[in-house]
Amino acid sequence: MTTAPDHNKITSRRPVSIQDIATVAGVSHSTVSRALHNSELISPEVRQRIQQLAQAMGYTPNAVAQSLKGQRTDTVGLVITSIADPFAGRAVRGIEEVAQANHVSLLLSVSHNDPEREMEIIETFHRRRVDGVISATAQLRGAYLQRLTQMKMPTVFINQQADSEADRLHSVDADDYDGARQAVSHLLALGHRKIGYLGVGNRAQSNRRRFAGYCDTLSAAGIAVDAQWVRIAPTMNNLRADDVLDGQAMLPALLPSGVTAVFCYNDQIAVGALMACRELGIAVPEQLSVVGYDDVDLARYVTPPLTTIHQPKLRLGEIAMQMLLDILEGKPVQSLILPVELVVRQSAAPPRTGAM
Repeated sequence: MTTAPDHNKITSRRPVSIQDIATVAGVSHSTVSRALHNSELISPEVRQRIQQLAQAMGYTPNAVAQSLKGQRTDTVGLVITSIADPFAGRAVRGIEEVAQANHVSLLLSVSHNDPEREMEIIETFHRRRVDGVISATAQLRGAYLQRLTQMKMPTVFINQQADSEADRLHSVDADDYDGARQAVSHLLALGHRKIGYLGVGNRAQSNRRRFAGYCDTLSAAGIAVDAQWVRIAPTMNNLRADDVLDGQAMLPALLPSGVTAVFCYNDQIAVGALMACRELGIAVPEQLSVVGYDDVDLARYVTPPLTTIHQPKLRLGEIAMQMLLDILEGKPVQSLILPVELVVRQSAAPPRTGAM
């Protein structure tokens, strides 16, 4: 006597396969496959019976196997600096919203601002057959970019750190130079003439652009930059969390130069500067004005709330994801630079003579 196969035993051992369904249904593998793909070669009654059985058995289609037939996996690799990076968090949300709307899944990995690690991640994504990559860390330069080009991996960078326009691939950036210009112009308008700069060494190109905006704006106002007004954090610090500590460590070195205001590469550096001021008994903004960059959520909650440059982080993510989808569809794509804007809060005020 023949007993019917127990499909509960089948599903308990491993994922249900088309052959498992065929065994239970008493039909061929090809019949099940056609029924699950709504083939008109199978009668509506048989199609419905097999589809209901597949659902009851907990069958899940193999997305990778299906995608290999169509040359798309509907997955995108995403590289960020760190899961603790407040800038990346908002950008990822923008990426995710567009991805979900287009039924695309994201694979996330972190590089800690290490270009070698970033390249390893992208190569791993390539082996896993993702359709493309978005990098919100964008540290690749030189030989790494050449390797990426050879891979023919569709890639979009957010705030790319390329050495030159010739090295640029598809990217969506915020206007670093103009953001620095707005920040320094605000401090000049308040009456400051000795304005310091606290920068980073591990994001060389965005730091260069912001520092250039700082220098050019002071020069246009007839102010020569004093080397004692400038400090750049060491390149070995790869985590955004290090930025707070760097800001805290670097600020005291500026004070002997008599600066009355400080423009910081980002809000984390600025928060570190505020911590140093508190330790040294320096009132902000009464004795020293501090301006950040990025407008992360923390900026509005520190004391005093931080005047900063707002980057459209959510929009950067949305555009990057849509740009990658357009590349995959063969549509023309052009790199973009988005505007930024000054957000005035309470950490900057007119200088007070003799306050320091």
